[in-house]
Amino acid sequence: MKGKKVSLATRAIHGKKLYPYKGAVSTPIYQTSTYRFENSNDAVRYSQGDSSVYVYSRYHNPSVEDVEEKLAEMNDAEASALFSSGMAAISTAILSIVKAGDEIISTPALYGGTYRFFRDVLPQFNVNVKYVDANSLSDISKLATQHTKLFYCESPTNPTVGIVDLYKAIAEVKKAEKKSGGKIATMIDNTFASCLHQSPFDIGFDLIVESATKYIGGHSDVLAGAVIGKKDAIKQVRNVAKYLGGCADPFAAFLLSRSLKTFELRVQRQTENAMKLAKRFEKNPNIQRVFYPGLKSHPDHSIAKKQMSGFGAMVLIEVKGGVKGAAKVCDSLNVAVNAMSLGGVETLVSIPVYSSHVNMSSAELKQHGVTPGMIRISVGAEGINDLIGDFEQALNNI
Repeated sequence: MKGKKVSLATRAIHGKKLYPYKGAVSTPIYQTSTYRFENSNDAVRYSQGDSSVYVYSRYHNPSVEDVEEKLAEMNDAEASALFSSGMAAISTAILSIVKAGDEIISTPALYGGTYRFFRDVLPQFNVNVKYVDANSLSDISKLATQHTKLFYCESPTNPTVGIVDLYKAIAEVKKAEKKSGGKIATMIDNTFASCLHQSPFDIGFDLIVESATKYIGGHSDVLAGAVIGKKDAIKQVRNVAKYLGGCADPFAAFLLSRSLKTFELRVQRQTENAMKLAKRFEKNPNIQRVFYPGLKSHPDHSIAKKQMSGFGAMVLIEVKGGVKGAAKVCDSLNVAVNAMSLGGVETLVSIPVYSSHVNMSSAELKQHGVTPGMIRISVGAEGINDLIGDFEQALNNI
């Protein structure tokens, strides 16, 4: 296979190990906190920077490294670092770039946990976050100063599946760099799209963060996160991770390695179901608005077509009756599950004002584009006719 780029599915299953070798078909679980030295020379080698010497599983672990290698391969990246959750990945990656006095420019539509990290935690470290409307990305250069060190966004956005024009964002960051006179790193949360449907590195982003709990894990049974990028950037992320301590667990890595073997199959089926369900929703009189990037009615459909190879498996609907109507629908479902997560093979529904965007002010909800009657749907891999029938009977209860 030398010299030939293999498919995403093959990379997800085998990583770089495309050659005969003796060993287990499934990567063993190295369930250990520490490692034996053959002799003290191992400790000396480690102290001199030899990363091949295993010392402590907070630093590195063979089970974890297997998944990190596969994630890097899947994203056409040099390296990746695995974490205990998506927020551990996001917070560590950001703190590997910014320090006291620095600024971040971000689009406002974000996962609630990320937004609250920006709002409540970073100010304690004297890090300021400025927000630029996704429809006015040319303002990036206006907002940038010599203290701006990071541009951050997610696309599609959580929960409204809005689309940020990533090509324009990168172009505007380059303009801002000329103005500020320094490097501005670029980071994207690619959880909703995944590497199956979007390749931010091809567009020019420096780092990808992703909640591996979601499509990478895919079975609602593991918490994990990932940071993906160039070796130098990931090395800096790892340095910070050693002290923040959000390391991935070996058993969680084993579960992720298992999940990667069906990654493409799962996510493709979920995406196909999402398109069919979204089209059916457009015809339902109890739904006021349907948000899915694959629909021509989506305001950012043309941008999504330009930068995505598929539209993902997240659908948002706004139903009649506000939050009471939304709760009635969620409580009437039999196939779909009322639960606060996404990306699993089970279809999950949640009400953003009760989940990802709970305890936000009216102004903050407006900034995020969230209304009380919205239901976020993570479309699973069930039979599509079963899903359509389930949602239609539930919507009839409004």
